[in-house]
Amino acid sequence: MQPRRCCLLLHLHLLLYLLLLSGTQADLEGTFTIRLLQTSIFQNTSFVDTEGLGLLEDIELGSLDKHTWTIRFYQPWVRPALPRGDWDTIENMIKIYLQKFNHLINKGAMQKDVPYPFVAQCMAGCEVYPNRTSRAFAYVGYNGQDFLSFNMDNATWLLSQDTNLSQYVQAVLQNYTAFSELVEVLFNDTCVDDIEMLLHYGKAALERQESTNRWRNQSPGTPS
Repeated sequence: MQPRRCCLLLHLHLLLYLLLLSGTQADLEGTFTIRLLQTSIFQNTSFVDTEGLGLLEDIELGSLDKHTWTIRFYQPWVRPALPRGDWDTIENMIKIYLQKFNHLINKGAMQKDVPYPFVAQCMAGCEVYPNRTSRAFAYVGYNGQDFLSFNMDNATWLLSQDTNLSQYVQAVLQNYTAFSELVEVLFNDTCVDDIEMLLHYGKAALERQESTNRWRNQSPGTPS
């Protein structure tokens, strides 16, 4: 079914959550955001380009190689958080999932006569504030337009546009309670711990970014 497009994002966050379990907490000083982005371009029933990207603020943590579906680490402090064998296990899990993911989306697209090519986009994550409160978010996009959003307060999917296709996806996702509950737990319940542990690993990189941003803000003539 087409709504399964969101689940790659969930697996990427699970990957991130497993990474964080081996860390130690760091004090929050300021507001920080974790974002996980996923884009899948369905050219036809047999060819799909899938990309995934994880960010802490504007720092790219890693991505999913669209050709091999392997994890590409962008920061030297990300890979050491887990043993190599654990990363191999996670990569295998993602590859198996993506095979099912593509099959189920194509099946749903054919059932609803969705024209090819089309693009499925997801963004999810959480924002943590200095007082350790947080705001979680999850959105689904279709062909560059807002499609659905997830209400963390009552675990429901909300329509961003009212079409037959969006209603169909909303109904299937709403009935897929295991997915909704897991999204709520990962992004709502563990968000503060996620951020604190990432700050522990990436403190130096964030400090450099903050210094750069401060310099840019103080230099009006600097090109944006």
